[in-house]
Amino acid sequence: MRKLLALGIFLFAVQLVALAQSQTERPKLVVGIIVDQMRQEYFYRFGERFGEGGFKRFTDQGYMMTNGHYNYIPTYTGPGHASVYTGTTPATHGIIANNWYVKQLGRAIYCAEDSTVTNVAGTAGNGQISPRNMLATTITDELRFATSKRSKVVGIAIKDRGASLPAGHTGDAYWYDDVNGEFMTSTYYYDSLTLPKWVSAFNSKKLPDTYLKQTWNTLFPINTYKNSIADNNDFEGPFIGKLTPTFPYNLDSLKADNGGYGLVSSTPYGNTLTFDFAYAAIEGEKLGQRGETDFLAVSFSSPDYIGHRFGPPSIEVEDTYLRLDRELAKFFDYLDKTIGKGQYVAFITADHGVAEVPAYMVSENVPGGNFNSGMVMNQLRGFALAKYGEGNWVLNFSNEQVFLNRDLAREKNIDFVQMQRDVAEFSLRFKGVKEAYTSFDLRTQEFTKHQKSLLQMGYNHKASGDVLLVLEPAWLAGGQRGTTHGSGYSYDTHVPVAFYGWGIKQGKSAAYTSITDIAPTLSILLKTRMPNGTTGQPIKEILD
Repeated sequence: MRKLLALGIFLFAVQLVALAQSQTERPKLVVGIIVDQMRQEYFYRFGERFGEGGFKRFTDQGYMMTNGHYNYIPTYTGPGHASVYTGTTPATHGIIANNWYVKQLGRAIYCAEDSTVTNVAGTAGNGQISPRNMLATTITDELRFATSKRSKVVGIAIKDRGASLPAGHTGDAYWYDDVNGEFMTSTYYYDSLTLPKWVSAFNSKKLPDTYLKQTWNTLFPINTYKNSIADNNDFEGPFIGKLTPTFPYNLDSLKADNGGYGLVSSTPYGNTLTFDFAYAAIEGEKLGQRGETDFLAVSFSSPDYIGHRFGPPSIEVEDTYLRLDRELAKFFDYLDKTIGKGQYVAFITADHGVAEVPAYMVSENVPGGNFNSGMVMNQLRGFALAKYGEGNWVLNFSNEQVFLNRDLAREKNIDFVQMQRDVAEFSLRFKGVKEAYTSFDLRTQEFTKHQKSLLQMGYNHKASGDVLLVLEPAWLAGGQRGTTHGSGYSYDTHVPVAFYGWGIKQGKSAAYTSITDIAPTLSILLKTRMPNGTTGQPIKEILD
């Protein structure tokens, strides 16, 4: 009897050891957080009013690389999400912009468009979405492959590209439909036209209706927002129906003229709605609670909408981040209780930064300006007609790239490489243009420093244009109010790169880190293959 009892105790101990080993081999859950249009400096500028449990989880309890950068041009949402999760740049993964011109089609395509699929819930116009244009695997794909697809991956965002690209080719993705206020997906993810029950139950709550009845006012007394400029100014874009870009914002009265259900995206309530759906996904899919390592990829799109309209120095942007900090704290508390403190790993980054509003910079005697893309296109066409004769020589100008008519040049026996050089040289006449490079240069030379290196890392041989321009600092293609991003300057490239939780020590480093280093770092932590196009390197400081 004693021998049997001893044997039973021994076997039970072996099972406990095996269980402990299985639980420590990988975390229960990975949470990838991308904040759309967040600069690294926001951690410092707004940090004095951040609480202890939100963004400060990464600075006080996690490991932050304070010198994290995008290593390519252009810095847009689609390429940003693809690069974080594939561990490589547009030169390899193929998502070279949010939209780009395709010569063979004679039109622009959208980074996540897929005409072979249709909507599941939502509306048809927002349903032809998948990651098929992304030509490399993601860390989320590799986690699925490592566990024979037992791991679940869920991508969530207001923007479809912010959900579908991080979810990879094998995960599930849900995005917000701005027509009817539902979270939706496509038949790429579900053969049937029926949503999972938990998603349908979430949509039945009609939360956007609740949020759009709110008034967006400042979280704190408005006179305490010392890190922003005056609320009423000439640099921000007001909502339609409101004469000034000033608090408060009565969303119920603004809704009809500002995109209906889409208005929620341009307020902090878009972040709240995204969190609501993240909670529902964790509960509905039992993420991190099934004995496998799951992955929740969440992208917060609203800071980008708000940042474009109001700009980095606005009270609206400051208020958005103070609110987001509180909601992050609540979310991490929930994960501590539901998944277990130390049982999940989270990382935070952004898909790009943002430039200051050019008009504001000029008002402060800083050089800058607005680049008129339409005028440039007309001037380029006029130049080409004068030099090469009649013909449609300039097919498209977008993303600061010129697409020339190679077939016409061949037909008229014109040296196409020389044509590229001629157009590049002419482009330097435009005010605001700093540099111009030909596709021949980018194909035949290897650049290792400065803007031309970043341009090359974003250059895709099959998809990119024939002449690529680099604008002067603080020059943007846009209007007089609001701002945008897309350059290789530090205001667009310098973003957070921080990890917290399972297997992560506390600390920080100012060593240069590329955004493409995030996925291979996760590969080492999760003991998976690296994504198949990876060009980044694991972050040594985080793994030591």
